[in-house]
Amino acid sequence: MTTETAAAAVQATVYGYPRQGRNRELKRAVEGYWKGRVTARALRETARDLRRAGWAQLAGASLTEVATGDFSYYDHVLDTTVMVGAIPARHRAAVSADALDGYFAMARGTQDVAPLEMTKWFDTNYHYLVPELGPDTVFTADSTKQVAELTEALSGGHSARPVLVGPVTYLLLAKPAPGVAADFEPITLLDRLLPVYAKVLADLRAAGAEWVQLDEPALVQDRTPAELGVEALTYRVLGGLTERPKLLVASYFDRLGEALPVLAKAPVEGLAMDFTGAAAANLRELAAAGGLPGKRLVAGIVDGRNIWINDLQKSLTTLGTLLGLAARVDVAASCSLLHVPLDADVERDIDPQIRRWLAFARQKTTEITTLARGLAQGAGSITAELAANRADLASRAASPIAHDPAVRARTGAITDADGRRAQPYARRAVAQRAHLGLPLLPTTTIGSFPQTDELRVARADLRSGRIGTAGYEERIEAEVREVIAFQEKAGIDVLVHGEPERNDMVQYFAEQLTGYLATRHGWVQSYGTRYVRPPVLAGDVSRPDPMTVRWTTYAQARTAKPVKGMLTGPVTMLAWSFVRDDQPLAETARQVGLALRDEVNDLEAAGTSVIQVDEPALRETLPLRAADHSGYLAWATGAFRLTTSGVRPDTQIHTHMCYAEFGDIVGAIEDLDADVISLEAARSHMRVAGELAAAGYPREVGPGVWDIHSPRVPSAREAAALLREGLGAVPAERLWVNPDCGLKTRGWSETRASLENLVAAAREVRDELSAS
Repeated sequence: MTTETAAAAVQATVYGYPRQGRNRELKRAVEGYWKGRVTARALRETARDLRRAGWAQLAGASLTEVATGDFSYYDHVLDTTVMVGAIPARHRAAVSADALDGYFAMARGTQDVAPLEMTKWFDTNYHYLVPELGPDTVFTADSTKQVAELTEALSGGHSARPVLVGPVTYLLLAKPAPGVAADFEPITLLDRLLPVYAKVLADLRAAGAEWVQLDEPALVQDRTPAELGVEALTYRVLGGLTERPKLLVASYFDRLGEALPVLAKAPVEGLAMDFTGAAAANLRELAAAGGLPGKRLVAGIVDGRNIWINDLQKSLTTLGTLLGLAARVDVAASCSLLHVPLDADVERDIDPQIRRWLAFARQKTTEITTLARGLAQGAGSITAELAANRADLASRAASPIAHDPAVRARTGAITDADGRRAQPYARRAVAQRAHLGLPLLPTTTIGSFPQTDELRVARADLRSGRIGTAGYEERIEAEVREVIAFQEKAGIDVLVHGEPERNDMVQYFAEQLTGYLATRHGWVQSYGTRYVRPPVLAGDVSRPDPMTVRWTTYAQARTAKPVKGMLTGPVTMLAWSFVRDDQPLAETARQVGLALRDEVNDLEAAGTSVIQVDEPALRETLPLRAADHSGYLAWATGAFRLTTSGVRPDTQIHTHMCYAEFGDIVGAIEDLDADVISLEAARSHMRVAGELAAAGYPREVGPGVWDIHSPRVPSAREAAALLREGLGAVPAERLWVNPDCGLKTRGWSETRASLENLVAAAREVRDELSAS
């Protein structure tokens, strides 16, 4: 095929689209089903309507090929687990009795059965449910969902491409099932899994699929020669099937590196590659490998993870280069648009000029089709679009929002001493124990308490003007009093004010810092029915006024026990926002660290003796390639220490992390120099405590004994058993007792029962230690 013919055949496509609907209809339908207010039939009808609306939006934007199979009630990796029949033994009865209820039981658990473990999807803020596999796992194909959604799209007149999690990535993301040896490697099950994928592919071909996309993002990470051999074997087997559609193997989030030549030689018809951010190196590596002769290349040239407009001219130049490296080049976003909000045009509270700098999912589809037209017909066909794009890019670059001389002068004056505590941890610990007077195995929570409907109504009433500031604060004061009274009655040792005034742990602070923009409708799925509105970090950051002192001191005045000040750390403030792409992340992190440092110092001056600076995103933001780890961890831990190092030795600094793999960043956790760290541990059966002990972590640790992402209430006996496991790794004088995470999404009844059981467990184990 000539270059001219290839250009004429350019298609515009995406790997996936936001699932929730314009007004989060999916969230409401699923949660209504859980509560018995929505029938299974009504839930399925809502899902069908959302899928069709999404395809219609894509077709209306002139995309020539839509994705199917990317829609999910809860999680696409869980959907893959169902597709391959890898149902954990403890859930099989529930799945057999009712497939939908069993599906949600795997996701959320029940009072009697624990859910699947949950962790971050690569370096994003999306959480997936971890497959559990073992030597006895038997895979069976169930392509019902995939075939049904393909048929639905085809019947609507769409050119459709089913999207599946690839077999190599599925196995690399899995973990040994409970009771299976920890050194078991799920990848050894490949020979059992491939026939199941072969059956699904055959079913999709029979249903009318011309192409099927197999997502293999695990291949952008560092892979061993053995794993690369598995990759080659997988696509040699699948590519050699006779009854199959054409195969498009997709990667994203980083460069393919050593996996690229393996896939380039595989007997598959196409590759989909990311050409944004760190993955821009794919262009150089693809050219060095001799391109993809005879294959389709889907070029992910529009950033699917951030919300800034594309530089159309720059992208068009890249696409023109790619046109000479493959038989056919199509245009796409760099990954599924699941990771961005739906539509920037509805953000009427944002200045119209600034809104022109933003591209959410709908705007990105327009960028994709514009670039596809420019590639196929030449730049002259999109002259007006290129001119408007240049003007918008220039407007952003020149905006005073982006550059504050005072902020830049302050960050330029930072010294090494600003990032070090005045005394080492061992001396601080003595001072803190004397100052706080806490018992052995002190109990606490992570920060937030249930966000009730009444609290949400109060915030809505304040926004709409139905109540004034004084009336709103009266409601918040009443909630704080209730939270403090409950904690005192339950016997918790270090209290929190419950955060009733906060809408989100990042957004709340972003709304009070310069340089940030808040959205009204910018919802993005974090996990299941949990959606967040990441703020937009558009310019230099500073803190005009105290943000948390008012409510922390109000709570402290109502108890003699210590009340923790609660802040979100600088790395998480970046990771859970849409960050600016016009300066290094390290520089932005220093700006946020200084703003938060002011807040920490004000809290201490107001009498707060325990201050928690949460960094749940520290691990998730770790670059996917090991060569990039040290540079990231240096600035990330430095920003945290910049935030926390200005306090006295007897002020105790806590941090919190959740749902990630921590084994490879234990050294960085120590470099944070926090006095106490709390971590998710309930679903992973205290594994993280063992990892910290094995690394010789010397500070205090609170591995969670209550999985707050499940509606089940752990018994005191269960919590005590987990606590004893923790004591096997961490000495009692350094062990704290707490839930896995904040309690914002839980109800008050389960919160009361669970925390009472948690305190009872701590007392039981304290008595055992005293007796021994």
